[in-house]
Amino acid sequence: MSERIDTAELGEKIVNVLKTIYDPEIPVDIYELGLIYDVFVNEDYDVKILMTLTTPNCPVAETLPLEVEEKVKSLDAVKSAEVEITFDPPWTQDLMSEEAKLELGML
Repeated sequence: MSERIDTAELGEKIVNVLKTIYDPEIPVDIYELGLIYDVFVNEDYDVKILMTLTTPNCPVAETLPLEVEEKVKSLDAVKSAEVEITFDPPWTQDLMSEEAKLELGML
């Protein structure tokens, strides 16, 4: 019998994976940039990620969500991963973490 993983623990692992994905134009990961709005994990380890992009015509609009899905799916416990892109609310620099702002010299 396989060991059951706590969904909160899996959520943390997912966030760690998200922190390895960088916006190609900004040297900060997508999590610290505030592009990830929510991560949902159900009891079956299906993952849904609600995220945005810096702009609707972002050059990576096609590839970034796929990269997020692929990397999250690479976690052993994850059964499926789906990324939903939203622009509501639109991304602003206010969504960036203090770490991201510091990295970009905005503090």
